[in-house]
Amino acid sequence: MEFIAQVQSLTAIAIGIIIGLGALGACLGIAIMGSKFLESAARQPELVPMLQGRMFLLAGLIDAAFIIGLAVALFFAVSNPLVGEITSRL
Repeated sequence: MEFIAQVQSLTAIAIGIIIGLGALGACLGIAIMGSKFLESAARQPELVPMLQGRMFLLAGLIDAAFIIGLAVALFFAVSNPLVGEITSRL
């Protein structure tokens, strides 16, 4: 039973790392993209409508990658397949 508790605790740590690094990466990606958008909009204001559409498309793709990581982390939080495999062998 100690082994199951250890697997659950390590899973909780892994979930925190997945969500934390995914959120950090998404925030940095959107921040860099936003700064480049503002820089390019200041240089060429006539291209703002085209650039704005592309910026929102990329923001959605960046957030989608984070949400996929969040779904994987929640899968491990709710129904951990590692614990199920251990309990079936005991």
